[in-house]
Amino acid sequence: MDNMSLINIQNDEGFTKKLLIWYEEKARDLPWRKNTDPYRVWLSEIMLQQTQVETVIDYFNRFLDAFPTIEALAHADEEKVMKLWEGLGYYSRARNLHKTAKIIGTQYGGIFPNTKEALLKLPGIGAYTAGAILSISFNQPVAAVDGNVLRVISRVTEDYRCIDQESIKREMAKHLEAIYPENRCGDFTQSLMELGATVCLPKGTPLCHQCPVMTVCRAYKSDTYSALPVRKEKKSRRLRQLTIFVYRCQGRIALQKRTEKGVLEGMWQLPNIDGNMDSKAVLAHLKEQGNLGARIESFKEANHIFTHIQWQMVCYYISCENTFGDYIWVDSKEMEREYAIPTAFKKFLGWRDMP
Repeated sequence: MDNMSLINIQNDEGFTKKLLIWYEEKARDLPWRKNTDPYRVWLSEIMLQQTQVETVIDYFNRFLDAFPTIEALAHADEEKVMKLWEGLGYYSRARNLHKTAKIIGTQYGGIFPNTKEALLKLPGIGAYTAGAILSISFNQPVAAVDGNVLRVISRVTEDYRCIDQESIKREMAKHLEAIYPENRCGDFTQSLMELGATVCLPKGTPLCHQCPVMTVCRAYKSDTYSALPVRKEKKSRRLRQLTIFVYRCQGRIALQKRTEKGVLEGMWQLPNIDGNMDSKAVLAHLKEQGNLGARIESFKEANHIFTHIQWQMVCYYISCENTFGDYIWVDSKEMEREYAIPTAFKKFLGWRDMP
């Protein structure tokens, strides 16, 4: 991509104008677009990281019902925040939301900062999220360059450089900022996102004949869109084997806080240990804990895929005569109401389906 390519597209062929007209006509009706308050924009962008729009909508609405303002979120109990996030995954996002709300409350008087420098200092806010907030909420020409936008730009300009390189992301953002339309910064940011999400698709054939900038797209003219964008080769996921225990005693199930660093840190979980144990090893494990009255009722296998790791799990359902260990013991209503359980463990907790 030469230094003037995007500027030339805008000046010579109406790239920006065509995109904005299309966005006015075709933009999806999404709840976070009805109000550009920075709290709502920030919340939606954090939720949309690694998560499909269709999934986010209900979470977004429930979260705002519980915490309608950033002040309400700042004063919320962390367990309630995590419970409302349950099922969205990447739980560090929720913790960073809570931390940032508190910081904005104490350091900025509850008012969202409107500079990139200040936003980048807040937990969980990177260049993309800062750009989204500044352009959509504050009408500043600051690009929000995510995977959708990078794909659009790499195809429109037929750029074969790897979009996973931070230097390329920064360069594309700089070129985009040079063509932001005055007083329409938020619409332009969202039009680029929308085009990548609904037309310039990542998998399969892009819907080129629905694209408002088809006539200026170099990859379309060259029939090279399938080769773009260029990405780094993904590393294979690491495999981890786990044995999960559903300890049940008088209608209650044992839970514990996860202390292990990394994925799901600080979440509530079912007791577990590394490795896939057979029933004989499980009985020996129970005996070591002094559970002479415990018995295995059944077992179930399941897999769960995270970004960089896959859990291969076997779960044993164990009936216990007495509670034991450093666990909390909760019934189904308490679990549903108060405790955020990651999806990896909830696979074994369908109360009607449990043996």
